[in-house]
Amino acid sequence: MSDMIFVKGLVAHAHHGVMAHEGEVGQRFVVDLELKVELGEASTSDRLADTISYAAVVEEAERAFVARRFKLVEAAAGAVAQALLDRFPRVAEVRVVVHKPHAPIPAIFDDVGVALTRRRKR
Repeated sequence: MSDMIFVKGLVAHAHHGVMAHEGEVGQRFVVDLELKVELGEASTSDRLADTISYAAVVEEAERAFVARRFKLVEAAAGAVAQALLDRFPRVAEVRVVVHKPHAPIPAIFDDVGVALTRRRKR
């Protein structure tokens, strides 16, 4: 399946991280989402009921991302992926990329983060 709904550059302030100050102050994260979903019906019907609302995807992703403090962005990304699969049965696969542009690393860098893909279990 090559059909996809995506959201790029979703910004969230959260308190994820291993360091104590990350839990206290928090920081900016950027999340990208790709949801593999069959869009054939929606592409001909032009009905929202035949697809997934971008707004609902964003709402669910934000909720899952900030619902609790994670030490690892891997765990935060996993929570988002699972929440999207749980809420939207049409989604066959989801890819979540979490960018942590202000990670406490003693180096100059553009971006760090994780990307994971989760598939619906049959």
